[in-house]
Amino acid sequence: MSHTSDDTAIQADKDAFRAFLRDHNLPATPQRLAIADTVLGTDRHLSAEEVAQELKTRGASAGTATVYRTLEVLVRSGLVVERDFGEGFKRYEAARGVPHHEHLLCTVCGRVTEFRDERLERMTTLLAEAHDFSRQRHRLVIYGLCGECRRGSGRASR
Repeated sequence: MSHTSDDTAIQADKDAFRAFLRDHNLPATPQRLAIADTVLGTDRHLSAEEVAQELKTRGASAGTATVYRTLEVLVRSGLVVERDFGEGFKRYEAARGVPHHEHLLCTVCGRVTEFRDERLERMTTLLAEAHDFSRQRHRLVIYGLCGECRRGSGRASR
């Protein structure tokens, strides 16, 4: 996928967020738009704390409560998906028509890697049917160490 189509999709999401705010009589404050830019403009799974940190890096800032409230609005808009990997906090990723996918979560540096495997999709359906169960959806998170942390070169060693 070229950067141009990525940029177009990101801009479309930003425009959709502005429209969502307008349709729900919510002000499009600079903080809200900066938070939306941060989450919609990355393919990472950011925590609220990481969003706030990224804003500071960009020379913008927003209070913690504003970050959390804006993330809730982004989730309600359908543009962002909330993920709970059992870390004691939630992470957020742009929805952008992402097909169903699973996650690998490094328990040292927190890196999240997405993957899809059709064999896994078929297996979950077969397992459900074997138990007389009609599968609607599933979620899989595999916890472990990413290659960098296993080799001692990840964020944890800094």
